Amino acid sequence: MITLRVNGTPHTVDVPPDMPVLWVLRDVIGLTGTKFGCGMALCGACTVHLDGRPIRSCVTPVSAATGKSITTIEAVGETSSGKRAQQAWLDVEVVQCGYCQSGQIMAAAALLAAKPHPTDADIDAAMAGNICRCGTYSRIRAAIKRAAAG
Repeated sequence: MITLRVNGTPHTVDVPPDMPVLWVLRDVIGLTGTKFGCGMALCGACTVHLDGRPIRSCVTPVSAATGKSITTIEAVGETSSGKRAQQAWLDVEVVQCGYCQSGQIMAAAALLAAKPHPTDADIDAAMAGNICRCGTYSRIRAAIKRAAAG
């Protein structure tokens, strides 16, 4: 049995210690906002926060999350940076198909929490590896800048 703190709530789960956090969140706990993309930590769709830092949940074993706080897209709006990012995403109308956007918002929220006024280079570094098949990159950048301004 492993106890995880997800979005402020403890969850005791009976899973193997090497099971990826993504599948515990989606299939065991029932939080489906975090998406499966590539399964190899290359696309960013599965990004969640582990103690405030963005991680790829598809390759992070649940044993690495024990004793730490996991925040998913379902609760990131309860943080200042997450709330600003989500509102900016709406204001700029970033979403096209939307599949990657929970991971994009999680990466942006972590960036804004660490650097409230990021430079273009900061944005590039923080968002590198978050793939959007629809190509909404210019709107993502605009939303991050809007969130940083407001």
